[in-house]
Amino acid sequence: MQYSINIRRSLSTLRFFLPLTAVLLVFSACEVDEEQQLEQRNYSLVWSDDFDGAAGESPDPNNWNFDIGTGDNGWGNQELQFYTDRTENVSMDGQGNLVITARRETFGGMPFTSGRITTKDKFEQQYGRFEARMKTPYGPGIWPAFWLLGANIDTSPWPQCGEIDVMELRGQEPNKIAGSLHGPGYSAGDAVTSDFALPNARFDDDFYIFAIEWGEDYIDYFVNDRLYQRITPEDADGEWVFDAPFYMLLNVAVGGTYVGFPTSQTPFPQPMIIDYVRVYQQTNS
Repeated sequence: MQYSINIRRSLSTLRFFLPLTAVLLVFSACEVDEEQQLEQRNYSLVWSDDFDGAAGESPDPNNWNFDIGTGDNGWGNQELQFYTDRTENVSMDGQGNLVITARRETFGGMPFTSGRITTKDKFEQQYGRFEARMKTPYGPGIWPAFWLLGANIDTSPWPQCGEIDVMELRGQEPNKIAGSLHGPGYSAGDAVTSDFALPNARFDDDFYIFAIEWGEDYIDYFVNDRLYQRITPEDADGEWVFDAPFYMLLNVAVGGTYVGFPTSQTPFPQPMIIDYVRVYQQTNS
C-alpha cells in the first residue's frame, strides 16, 4: 500500500503448495469451525477489536490512531483523498462493524475524503496470525487495504522497515485481491506478490476473512482460511526484514498509481465494512 506494485506470482507458491484449484477443492470440502482450526494450529487470541460501539462513534482510541492529511505527509502514491478523523469517514455502525467511507467532496484542497487508521504505538507484534473480516468497496479508482508496517519505521524508513500487504484491491477488479511483501530490494514495482480471484463472486458482495500467518522464515496468505501464497526469504531479492514487530493499518484510498483515477462511473460514497480485526500468537512450534 505504501507504493504501487506490479503483480508477479511468488515462486514459492508453486514450490511448496498444490495448485490453487486443488487448494480450493480441499478447503471447500471442509466445514470446520475457524476457531477450532486455529486451536489445532496452536494459535491463541492475543488482541482483537469487534467494533461493538454505538452507531456514529469513532473506533476505540486505545486501539487505533488516525492518520490525517494527504500524500504530502510522505505516504506517496499520488492519491486524491484527504484522510480525516471525522465520523463521516470512520465510525461504527451500531451493528458490530467499523465503516471506513470514501466520499466525493472537496476537503483540505483534495477532491475526496476517506479514512486511515493504525495501531502504531498501541499494538505491535512479531509473528503470528493477523486477520480481518470485511466487505470491500468497489469501482474504478477505489483502493482498500489491510496491511502492516514495521514498527521501526521512524528510524528505518520505508522500505527498510518492511511492509506486509494482507489484502489490497483494485476497485475496477472487485473479484480479485493481492497479497504482497515490500522490503529493501523488492519494493514498489518489484514487490513479491500474488493475487487471489473469486471465480463467481465479488469481495464487495459479502464478508471475507483476509489473513496472514507469519513465522520466522515464511509468511502465508489466506482468504477465508484458503492458503494461496507462501513467501520466504528465498523469494525476497534483498534483505529479509520481517523479524521485528509490525503494526496494522486499514484504509480506503482514492486514486493513485496502483488503481488509477476514479471515473464518472465510480459510485460514491464507498464504504469498507470491517466486522473485526484479530491477532493470534502461536503457542507451540
